[in-house]
Amino acid sequence: MKYLAPASALVVACTTISPAIAHDVRADDHAPIGVMADHAHKKGEFMVSIRHMHMQMSGNQIGTDGIAPDEIATTIPNRFFGAPGQPPTLRIVPTSMRTDMTMVGAMYAPADWVTLVAMGSYIQKEMDHTTYMGGMGTNVRGEFQTSPEGIGDITVGGIFPVLGVADRKSEKQQELNLRAAVSIPTGSNSKTAEILTPMGATPTIRTPYMMQIGSGTWDLRPAATFKGWAGKVGYGLQYAGTIRIGTNDQGYSFGDIHEATAWVSYSPAQWLSLSGRIKGRTMGRVDGIDPMIMGPVQTANPDFQGGERIDLIAGVNTVVTHGALAGHRFALEVGAPIYQDLNGPQMTGDWMLTVGWQKAF
Repeated sequence: MKYLAPASALVVACTTISPAIAHDVRADDHAPIGVMADHAHKKGEFMVSIRHMHMQMSGNQIGTDGIAPDEIATTIPNRFFGAPGQPPTLRIVPTSMRTDMTMVGAMYAPADWVTLVAMGSYIQKEMDHTTYMGGMGTNVRGEFQTSPEGIGDITVGGIFPVLGVADRKSEKQQELNLRAAVSIPTGSNSKTAEILTPMGATPTIRTPYMMQIGSGTWDLRPAATFKGWAGKVGYGLQYAGTIRIGTNDQGYSFGDIHEATAWVSYSPAQWLSLSGRIKGRTMGRVDGIDPMIMGPVQTANPDFQGGERIDLIAGVNTVVTHGALAGHRFALEVGAPIYQDLNGPQMTGDWMLTVGWQKAF
């Protein structure tokens, strides 16, 4: 959270140039804060945003069934068995993981038909592990944590309002926005960390796939968002994808991601909107292999990546309509998975929280 200090300074700076009143804005003009690329702007408008997302994981799962650490350590084969120092089963088991991502975005509309977008991020990851002793049995050698962090990949592109920007005062109460964007591989995919091996050594190695910060590939980021309003009720649908282009310098690419979400909101007042959302996500396995990622742990196996997941998410959008903060938007979403089918063994998602600030000029 210490990386939110610069973001707070930006909010304060923007406050000093805010209008004293903002009669035309409504809290439900924007989708829930976890939905990106949902809206466009009119010619000459500019918007900045800051989001912070926290995700928590614990326990492990194969398909839709949970699996205990002792069972992983004694029954799941190690694909690297036969290489020097590699035991027959997965003797290092992840037990919990936390991810914090701070995202800073900007939008500018040089014309009514296109809004240019850019977003960067700073990512912090922590994963706790249990190391079992030797090559068999359930005696525990000890525990350790890896915690890589750094600047993530940057997304740039454009949003095209096919139906124009909705005017809430008129009969036009629907929008269809298309995003064409690309992710630039600015994040590192060669992070390292010190681990504890089953034999008690503490080498520094390259962290496994899900503990890297960047993808290492140029990725296409298409999205299509339809949303509308009927009085105090808002609704929307979105598809968003991440399509990998080629392989990275380490010899692999992450699986493609496809996401679909739908939401309904209710606005009891101009400044407040409450929302409920369902989100489905599918992600493929890692294609290829990094020869520097090797170990008796599930996260080092490219086949134990990806899967399917459905989340239920509740949110609150607010907008200040009077005073020094007029026009500033503050929002929150919290959610949890209701279904997970994982290419496991793999860490199981627990819950997620997103908070955000937005301001248009």
